[in-house]
Amino acid sequence: MKCISHAVFVNGKFCKDPKLVSEKDFFFPGLNIPQNTSNPVGSTVTPVNVVQIPGLNTLGISLVRIDYAPYGGLNPPHTHPWATEILFVMEGTLYVVGLIHFQFNVGKANAVAFAGLSSQNPGVITIGNAVFGSEPPINPDFLTKAFQVDKSVVNFLQKQFCCETRHSALPWLTYKYYVEEDVGIGWILSNVLNKILAYSLRITASQQIVSSLAFVADMNNKADIGDLGKISHPTPETKSVQDLMEGLKFVLVFVLLALASSLTFASDPSPLQDFCVAINETDGVFVNGKFCKDPKLVSEKDFFFPGLNIPRNTSNPVGSTVTPVNVVQIPGLNTLGISLVRIDYAPYGGLNPPHTHPRATEVLFVMEGTLYVGFVTSNPENRLITKVLNPGDVFVFPVGLIHFQFNVGEANAVAFAGLSSQNPGVITIGNAVFGSEPPINPDVLTKAFQLDKSVVNFLQKQFWWDNN
Repeated sequence: MKCISHAVFVNGKFCKDPKLVSEKDFFFPGLNIPQNTSNPVGSTVTPVNVVQIPGLNTLGISLVRIDYAPYGGLNPPHTHPWATEILFVMEGTLYVVGLIHFQFNVGKANAVAFAGLSSQNPGVITIGNAVFGSEPPINPDFLTKAFQVDKSVVNFLQKQFCCETRHSALPWLTYKYYVEEDVGIGWILSNVLNKILAYSLRITASQQIVSSLAFVADMNNKADIGDLGKISHPTPETKSVQDLMEGLKFVLVFVLLALASSLTFASDPSPLQDFCVAINETDGVFVNGKFCKDPKLVSEKDFFFPGLNIPRNTSNPVGSTVTPVNVVQIPGLNTLGISLVRIDYAPYGGLNPPHTHPRATEVLFVMEGTLYVGFVTSNPENRLITKVLNPGDVFVFPVGLIHFQFNVGEANAVAFAGLSSQNPGVITIGNAVFGSEPPINPDVLTKAFQLDKSVVNFLQKQFWWDNN
């Protein structure tokens, strides 16, 4: 990747001369290192995209690490204009929402998540910043009409985001001092809403405390979730907060319920609707992907997969096991152009054998252990590019190229990878060439590999293990 443009712009980045490319262009270290979350929102996003790994250019995928502070760390409502996101929670408990989406740490400890995104440069549009903090500001008359609120509310919000206050630290409510440990969903909803409002709409901490306390206290008297936020006996102090909340409620509804629009683009065919949850009914008709479930029947289960933190058994001939999370495991990935895998490697030589993904680039993150990894470029050069990876390191395997990972350590190794397809496919070279069904004619292989026919016959008789 070059940054010299001479006033010429391309959809991506300029390309480095392939002869000058090295393993450094596909590598990023340190993603295992916890990040500082002492900031107004209580979260930090560490991106690994084409800026950090130039080799991602044109490959349609990237990665992020997200650290959340305990008791309310928030990744505020935002959207990625050029990517679908698949999130894996490594530590902690998160309350999540999408398409305009957020994550909120409802646990008592730090939380950590990793996400693959279906673009080399997914972009981020944080809703509050974009709507009320643009430079120059959007005409208040437009926002007044758009959100059906009084102009004073719009002016208030624009002042919170403008200029010198945009990056200033705000005093945040530490929820553990104000609510009991076990208040359940009322606490979650109260603090999710208040934290989102407080960041995205810049409500002050004192107002937040009053609102949160009144909200939680009143939850005990609410049987109907439709009554949430209506305080039964407001004091003058809580009444002022309620007045402001009333003016902001349309903005909050916009942030949380604008789930009917999506701007996702991917290496797979781009979706033409919010989502297309896969179903297996075909009636003899085939499509490029899966048929779509009726959107009215879609639920959170269609976007969820549990247990990716559980170690897998690696006692097999190659000493590795791949756990896929693609459209088969999560039907909601249909049309969204991304998936995820966990790979477990046995110590002293656990191998993910040479293979290729015909429909996806892979971005690999090493969680534990030491891996020797590499890929081979296409004909005629067939250059081997390799790197030894340690915990926290990230490496890219470009779409379609033969690649492998080998555990050179004395302990188990674990890696996670994002792939730029809902169904990336796997072609393990040995299995495909010598284990096809029916077998490839031995004469073909004898000539192709310049081997004695007896060697080819021997290889074709072997049992070729599939670790996927």
